[in-house]
Amino acid sequence: MHGEPKHFEPAAKGPLNGIRVLDLSRLMAGNMLSLQLADFGADVIKVESPDGDPLRDWKDDGHSLFWKTYGRNKRSVALNLRHAPAMAALRAMIDGADVFIENFRPGTLETMGLAPEALLARNPDLIVVRISGFGQTGPYAQLPGFGTIIEGMSGFADRTGFPDREPVLPPLALADMIAGIYGASATTMALFARQAGTARGQVIDLSLLEPMFSILGPEAAIHAVTGKIKQRAGSASNTASPRNVYRCADGKFLALSGSTPPVARRIFETIGRSDMNDDPRFATNSDRVKHRGLVDEAIGVWFAQRDSGEALAIMRKAGATVGPIYNIADAMADAHFDEREIIVDVDDAQFGTLPMHNIVPRLSATPGVWRLPAPEIGQHTHEVLMEAGLDEAAIAAAVTP
Repeated sequence: MHGEPKHFEPAAKGPLNGIRVLDLSRLMAGNMLSLQLADFGADVIKVESPDGDPLRDWKDDGHSLFWKTYGRNKRSVALNLRHAPAMAALRAMIDGADVFIENFRPGTLETMGLAPEALLARNPDLIVVRISGFGQTGPYAQLPGFGTIIEGMSGFADRTGFPDREPVLPPLALADMIAGIYGASATTMALFARQAGTARGQVIDLSLLEPMFSILGPEAAIHAVTGKIKQRAGSASNTASPRNVYRCADGKFLALSGSTPPVARRIFETIGRSDMNDDPRFATNSDRVKHRGLVDEAIGVWFAQRDSGEALAIMRKAGATVGPIYNIADAMADAHFDEREIIVDVDDAQFGTLPMHNIVPRLSATPGVWRLPAPEIGQHTHEVLMEAGLDEAAIAAAVTP
């Protein structure tokens, strides 16, 4: 149990109350984007095919736990958009929408008769978010762009792993997550510009590649100035030392960082190697990075002689920046995670309650809200189409296979 369970309150209002979002995207980036908006009160309507968003099929032991997490606070409309009455229903929903999200291959929206120009002609205040692997233009625009490919082409995988091993892809949808967060930020900026009167509707061209590349920071500048390509360093760093993961006597691992000179000095003193503070090989951060093998050897010997609890306590008392390597069970049992409600239990019809990450970030005056559990496919089709002004005959025609 993680504190008091969060109960869904459909009438709860967050800071984005009154903003209506049509999310036609599938899988992760779009769902991450719309989750940020939904968690803060936007009325996010997932427009799915009758088979549902493929994210529903990402299952663990037969359970759609991805969907339960990323589908929360959203409503679902199921439409076959190859069916003319369904397209008419979608256009009616567009008339009352503030945001339109899609992640079709570039050009698909145009073939559907929903080019951004047509959407903005119909609704001049609409924010159109176009998610793709490589962007709407450029030589790679038409290539399929799942996050795996982007994590490779962005340069991220080449920097991840050990120098004598193959590059390592992240074990989760990292490119999609980062793009989704960037996209939510861009959407709120566009909404602010609209509210401020500096713009009406506009198009956001959101690729997975560019946000992922951005987290490499100054590496392009480093290469241009130095001619060097940074190499994989495992859990060490090409930028700072000490910095690594160290194995303790009980087999557990601790992460340690001494990125500032005072912290590095305290670490050397704590491991009984004050002499390293007077050694010119370790005088500056650049020196320590150059000789990081020696740094890691000295620190590694100290950790290897102590159980993780003892080592953690000693290093923390010394003011070192150190922490354990957690798996999900460790995180769920940690008192800080519990007190901060980083993980919360929410009402769930299938399991009673279900743990998931809390709404982030934390706003003191206008926090996020728990309004709706993840919907079944098409659960809200009738009510949403009624809200869009369709009569019963039009709704029946729209949902007919």
